[in-house]
Amino acid sequence: MSGKTPELITMKRLVLAPLAVLALLAAPAQAQNADTGKSQFGQCRACHSLDKGKNGVGPSLFGVFGRTAGTAEKYAYSSDMKAAGEKGLKWDEASVFEYLADPGAFLKKYLAKDSVSNKMPNKFPNEELRKNVIAYLLKEQKEHEGKEKK
Repeated sequence: MSGKTPELITMKRLVLAPLAVLALLAAPAQAQNADTGKSQFGQCRACHSLDKGKNGVGPSLFGVFGRTAGTAEKYAYSSDMKAAGEKGLKWDEASVFEYLADPGAFLKKYLAKDSVSNKMPNKFPNEELRKNVIAYLLKEQKEHEGKEKK
């Protein structure tokens, strides 16, 4: 016998079962957010592409997650965005989420400066929009990475 009492086994099941249900419920919600994010990304497409090396007014967002800030190929970043990258800023879900809310405020906080130069004038205070767009960008990046591995 494993030494586990029936009470311990029951308690584990009571704790783990709701967690499993939550995990199952979260998967469709993420897919739905990515689908919504795709249409919301239309606002971003005016300046950004998802094509490798295809910059517009803003840098390509191809492979943005995990990339050091200020390093997309052939894009002329502001000196402060380059400084943020040199200081160690790598884009992940949390940093993109905070940046999109107010890019200038994000860079001021990150660089501990009173004023910064930044080329992105748009602010996206709507948290749901930011979550959806990030879900879409993550989905696109994961799908592309999956294709590259084949």
